[in-house]
Amino acid sequence: MKKLTFLTFSTLFIAVALTAQMKVANYSFGKPWTDKYEHFDFWTKDGKPTEINYAYGKDKKEVKLQYLGKNSLNGSVCFKVKFTNNFLLYIIPRGQQLQVTDASGKYNKRFSWEYEGPVNGMGTFCDVCAEDGEDAMNLIQSSYMK
Repeated sequence: MKKLTFLTFSTLFIAVALTAQMKVANYSFGKPWTDKYEHFDFWTKDGKPTEINYAYGKDKKEVKLQYLGKNSLNGSVCFKVKFTNNFLLYIIPRGQQLQVTDASGKYNKRFSWEYEGPVNGMGTFCDVCAEDGEDAMNLIQSSYMK
């Protein structure tokens, strides 16, 4: 009986510890389920960047991006990401928003933290998601801006 209790407790402890190491900050521009919708999710594990995904449009087509590290653009500290077609974007924290731009400024939008979880009792809670805009920006600053 003691062995079973120990194994159960150990398994739960490990599961909680592994989940606590993963975090994600979600940012979006535009209204979901429309053609103009855009979304970034910035994943971390143990405080280090692990994965960045970009989704867009009504159907939320998803693309994995490559994190290229901290950088600067026109005097602003930022980090750079690259699409599979080699298109580069610079992501500049501004308050609780992210200014996302290319080098020419032709693409230039401000993304806000996006809540991921139940709405009006529908949907599931996201344990690894940043709780609010401040938590999301802290995640970006501590993981992607180093």
